[in-house]
Amino acid sequence: MRCRVRFLDTRPLRDSRPFRDLWIGTLASQLGAQTATVAVLAQVWDLTGSPVGTGAIGLATGLPMVLFGLLGGTLADTVDRIALVRVSTAGQLLAAGALFAQALADNRDVLLLLALVALQSACGALGAPARRTLPVRLLPADQVAAGLALTNVSFQAAMLAGPAMAGLVIARWGFPAAYAVQGVTVAVSMLTVFRLPAMKPGRTDASGTGRRPQRGGWRIVLRRPTLWGTMATDLSATLLAMPVALFPLVNENRFGGDPQTLGLFLSAVAVGGIAAGLLSGTVTRLSRAGLVQLTAAGVWGLALAVFGLAGPLWLALGALAVAGAADSVSVVTRNALVQLETPDAYRGRVSSVEHVIGVAGPELGNLRGGLVASATSASFSLVAGGLSAVLAIAVVAATNPSLRAYRTPPAVAQPIAPGVAEAAAAG
Repeated sequence: MRCRVRFLDTRPLRDSRPFRDLWIGTLASQLGAQTATVAVLAQVWDLTGSPVGTGAIGLATGLPMVLFGLLGGTLADTVDRIALVRVSTAGQLLAAGALFAQALADNRDVLLLLALVALQSACGALGAPARRTLPVRLLPADQVAAGLALTNVSFQAAMLAGPAMAGLVIARWGFPAAYAVQGVTVAVSMLTVFRLPAMKPGRTDASGTGRRPQRGGWRIVLRRPTLWGTMATDLSATLLAMPVALFPLVNENRFGGDPQTLGLFLSAVAVGGIAAGLLSGTVTRLSRAGLVQLTAAGVWGLALAVFGLAGPLWLALGALAVAGAADSVSVVTRNALVQLETPDAYRGRVSSVEHVIGVAGPELGNLRGGLVASATSASFSLVAGGLSAVLAIAVVAATNPSLRAYRTPPAVAQPIAPGVAEAAAAG
């Protein structure tokens, strides 16, 4: 597999005005989401002073994501996807306004705060599968991976800038200002979504009736080796080797519990992701997407095993940066493969499955890591988890020749909605 070093492929931003609008809106919403995440965490801690309270945020966020993500997948294969994204974004905007209002009123009821967090999570999850299907309809096949790489870079940048900005805003102006920032960013996202043309799901029958078989996303995934293989690879990596829950324990045991060092752990992962994104043209132009994902997921596991053994801080941060870069490559190639391999009429449901795996895998992986570490040690949990992930990924590779041999299809015309091509040309 020949590999030339190339920087971030920006063709999707240059060639497609609709994708550019989508990317700007996504970046804005991600920045606001990171700001709100810190604000919610700080406000819940202020109200409860309990790790149980802050832990409840995960339940309030994760459960609606799973339930409404699956519903959103079915709707995305039934109704106009842009309309669904508009409605879900409007719901997020209303929830952001409610969060601002409760902070301004100095709310002291943590249940109300968590209920609003759950509402916002549900609205976001409802539109998430439809959002995932948009780049493949807005871009030619050979630019889909590049478009997803650009989206991933925006996410990593938001992970770096959002928490820092939230800390400054909260320290100076309080919680209402942080929620106001989120409201503004969601409003920007909503404006960009309204610039996109209608986009109905593709038809599945030759008669042109648009009737769709009653199949769930899981059934579709299990019937296509490349789809279950790429999702099994991701689940192996996150379920067995997710490290975030162990960061405080590692920091306490090895580096004196300095909160600045804990922050460096999180920043190192994001820095690695951004670095991989800036050089993503190296992998997004490769046709062997399945092999790229398998390799990147294996590197993730090995890097976290090294982190589990690292003594010097520089080695620990370096291992996390490598893990972040590998994760970025794996996510981009997986997303592109899923969208390109799924018939358009099923993309919403399959995207909802991918969404659920993306939410549940890391959460369960953090739980696994914490339980193993409580029975043994953080180092054992990290090393055993990383090596187990590598072994599981090797099993997927050995048993799934379709994924190993998968090649990105050549540039062909996508079944884009009427008006998209004209909008792209106007850009």
